[in-house]
Amino acid sequence: MAQQDKTSISSRHVARAASTTLAAATLASSTAKGDSHMAEQPLIDPVGRFPKPPFKKQSQPWPGLAGKMEPRPDHGETSYKGSGRLAGRKALITGGDSGMGRAAAIAYAREGADVAINYLAAEEPDAQEVIALVKKEGRTGLAIPGDLQEEAFCKRLVEQTVQGLGGLDIIVNNAARQQARGSILDVSSQDFDATMKTNIYAPFWIIKAALPHLKPGSCIIGTTSEQAYDPSPDLYDYAQTKAATTNYVKALAKQLASKGIRVNGVAPGPIWTPLQVSGGATMEKLEKFGGMTPLGRPGQPVELASIYVQLAAADASYATGQVYGAAGGSGQP
Repeated sequence: MAQQDKTSISSRHVARAASTTLAAATLASSTAKGDSHMAEQPLIDPVGRFPKPPFKKQSQPWPGLAGKMEPRPDHGETSYKGSGRLAGRKALITGGDSGMGRAAAIAYAREGADVAINYLAAEEPDAQEVIALVKKEGRTGLAIPGDLQEEAFCKRLVEQTVQGLGGLDIIVNNAARQQARGSILDVSSQDFDATMKTNIYAPFWIIKAALPHLKPGSCIIGTTSEQAYDPSPDLYDYAQTKAATTNYVKALAKQLASKGIRVNGVAPGPIWTPLQVSGGATMEKLEKFGGMTPLGRPGQPVELASIYVQLAAADASYATGQVYGAAGGSGQP
């Protein structure tokens, strides 16, 4: 009897060991199979990834076109790959024709979102390129030109977006006006007013109009800047608006948290966009643009695309009142 028990126990141990070995082999095989379908991602040196100064002297009338810049900015037209992180979402992006707004629009569409972009009529060529890229992904793309300095238009912008997309749950307040002035004496009241209305009043009007449409899980993203923390002397009015943007992000996040609506900001450093060639920088500054950063170059809009996606995605549900920076090694957030 004792011998039989011992034999039975020994047999069970052998069976368990065989079962464990088989399971481990199956897992290893499955893992290996999974890895075989996952392309290896090469390391990319951020220092030499994109153009460095000196840049060619160039000037365009405000607001400028990305398509006429040399070199052309990279918004992720050929490089950004989506993975369905924003499938079914409805986004409104101001300044979506170029710069970070364009990069966000392309990324959002490739992540599965329908997208409406706002821009000025003079930026129509850039805007149509964006809409074509959005539609190429099988998503709805709305082009809504208009001046954000007008409260009535900001309200219509939201209404048209909701009607055209069938809802709204992501707002990216990205459009901005930037004009370099060597002295405060060179900033006219009209200039100051235009910058404030574009950069501060417009987000205020848009958010107020959009709030009744936003459900829990929706998000608002503001584009602030390193100028909010370390202002350039020739961007007196613009820098103030970026400090105000950072502040409204943090204040509104606290106000809307109980409603399940997240509010965050993105703070770029020097980014190669039409802002720089249409009066946002002097020719001397433009030639050396971005060269003062630790990476020694300006950023490209595509390098911020993943930040806009992350802040809009549901898996960032604990991020609100935050400012995510991307400034090539400088800046504070």
